[in-house]
Amino acid sequence: MPVYQHNQCTCCGRVGSVSGTDVDEELIHLNVGGFKQSVDQSTLLRFPQTRLGKLLNCRSEEAILELCDDYSDADKEYYFDRNPSLFRYVLNFYYTGKLHVMEELCIFSFCQEIEYWGINELFIGSCCSNRYQERKEEDSSNDESSIFDKELEKFDKLWLGEIRKKVWIRMENPGYCLSAKLIAISSLSVVLASIVAMCIHSMPEFQRRDANDREIEDPVLEAVEIACIVWFTVELVIRLAAAPSLKKFWKNPLNVIDLVSIIPFYATLAVDTKKEESEDIENMGKVVQILRLMRIFRILKLARHSVGLRSLGATLRHSYHEVGLLLLFLSVGISIFSVLVYSVEKDDNESELHSIPVCWWWATISMTTVGYGDTFPVTLLGKFIGSICILCGILVVALPITIIFNKFSKYYQKQKDIDIDQSNNDHKEKYNELPYFNVRDIYAKRMHSFISSLSSVGIIASDQDSTDFLHENILAKKKKSH
Repeated sequence: MPVYQHNQCTCCGRVGSVSGTDVDEELIHLNVGGFKQSVDQSTLLRFPQTRLGKLLNCRSEEAILELCDDYSDADKEYYFDRNPSLFRYVLNFYYTGKLHVMEELCIFSFCQEIEYWGINELFIGSCCSNRYQERKEEDSSNDESSIFDKELEKFDKLWLGEIRKKVWIRMENPGYCLSAKLIAISSLSVVLASIVAMCIHSMPEFQRRDANDREIEDPVLEAVEIACIVWFTVELVIRLAAAPSLKKFWKNPLNVIDLVSIIPFYATLAVDTKKEESEDIENMGKVVQILRLMRIFRILKLARHSVGLRSLGATLRHSYHEVGLLLLFLSVGISIFSVLVYSVEKDDNESELHSIPVCWWWATISMTTVGYGDTFPVTLLGKFIGSICILCGILVVALPITIIFNKFSKYYQKQKDIDIDQSNNDHKEKYNELPYFNVRDIYAKRMHSFISSLSSVGIIASDQDSTDFLHENILAKKKKSH
């Protein structure tokens, strides 16, 4: 029986009836992994930038097959080899205009699915967006672990790939084996020794001067410095030689820190060599002092061995919005309170707050609750403004800091999960490299060779007899045990 549907004419507004065959022409038939659904074309055309929206605008079969896996011209049916359970959420999006994420869904499968269908994450409903982003960040540790595994797969195509792979794992993963732990401990000890030597060098007891009253290095500290630089250089060269990709190697901030930590030594060495030939000794000496101060960047090498420092760097990198908000709040507060306290304190002879830049300093240490006490208001109204400044500083600093702290906790746990996953993968790899022994097969082979030797000397006539002999022995042992 034909189905009729009332439609209104867009020209005259008259209502007419359309037969079921015309209704079928307005439907698009979808088959997604065995799940069949007929959808009105107008529903899909609401989102023309999606895959199904583009499919309706195709004018040739070649263009259609670029967007779907197969197409039946007779049935007007489009086939997609995709997950049918996830497609239900995609279909609901076309009806409602919003994506919703259920608790039981795998976030990464859901991301891949909506990316395939050409749906932007911005369409996720406000009721699900926060939970979606949180789960996406929590589960990203597994994705980073898989990236590390993909990096290891690249060694199979490289020259001396197996050797470079073993070196790379030992340099990058301290928990891989005993040698990796020894390398990590040695590297950490050298970093600490370098920092301690740099600090001791500033003490008057260890400062030396030559006959021309020029500052020279202490022999012991200089030897320690050279030994540390040799270690850092060799370590960087080994990492560089074993790296699967030079481009990704230099994208890693830790490797850039390794390079920056040794540049001051070689730059100072070059300046010292030219200083003897240069007439402008004073300027060259200042350059040397600046280069020596740059050695403090070596302390950042501790981040390679510290989960906390790496988490702090990741937090600051992903919290630039909150950090900018904190600086904005502080800047506004400092500007307001510095002008207020200046207007109150400028006429008092005992007060040191006689200029707005000095008041900036006072407002900064007050809002951050540091309170050095070198400058302070002396009038009653100035002290009242100072009290308000401190209270506002506590509120202003506390609000963004809470968000930053939560992100730090999240990234710290995430970094620990990544290290644990990499360690587990390394143990699995070492387990797979072990030779496989099946005790039952070894026992069967030994018994077979033993029975064969008996049959060769005539004690057992044939293989069938040897099998019967073996069964009789087993039955006899069972009877004795009972």
